[in-house]
Amino acid sequence: MDKTKILIVDDEPINLEFFDVMLTKLGFDVIMAEDGEQALEQIRLYRPDLVILDNIMPKLSGWEVTRIVKNDEEFEDYKDIPIIMFSAMDDVKDKIEGFELGVEDYITKPFNFSEVFARIKAVLHSRELSKQVLQKERRIAQIDSLNQSLIFFTEHLRKPVLKLVKSAQKLDKSNPEDVSRFVDLVSREGDEVLAALAGVKEEIEDLMNQDEFEIKRELSLQDLEEKFQKHFVDWKVKNKN
Repeated sequence: MDKTKILIVDDEPINLEFFDVMLTKLGFDVIMAEDGEQALEQIRLYRPDLVILDNIMPKLSGWEVTRIVKNDEEFEDYKDIPIIMFSAMDDVKDKIEGFELGVEDYITKPFNFSEVFARIKAVLHSRELSKQVLQKERRIAQIDSLNQSLIFFTEHLRKPVLKLVKSAQKLDKSNPEDVSRFVDLVSREGDEVLAALAGVKEEIEDLMNQDEFEIKRELSLQDLEEKFQKHFVDWKVKNKN
């Protein structure tokens, strides 16, 4: 399993060394940057799971880095990366501005590492919960799409089956022309049914191949076929009586 990647951004080497040692011991993969511009490069290169950055830095401040990551089109694929910002300032307005820019948490220097670690865990846990909610929403949307396809398939299948049943009832087996027309009808309607079934099969396969979640194989093509056959047999018995 890949380690959680944390990018530490600070222009003070002693702080970088401290976080590198402490977070590495805790099992994190630590990436470092000494200024805002380097931070953006590291984000593009490594796509960290979390960014911890100082606000007062050369070249680009923490606020500027946050503004770029959260709002710049160039960083569209990275804007969901959570950010914890350090600052020597304890002004409420400054913190509000940070939150409005998209900062997930805000820690004032000097800090206690136990508090920092607790905040890291809280932010990562919140991010994981958000990902799980998004995955469930996608799963629900895909299953709903599959259900709609199955309803369409059922309705689409009913018409050709009824047409074939009625044609079979009127079929004069001794008349070659009637038999030929019936065979043609079976071929045409069969092609439509197979096309609809292929669409349903494709949706099921796409759903089951998703890497984001595991789907029990309760709804396999064999299940569909067995259920269809049962309903078709029941329908024949009902209409025969």
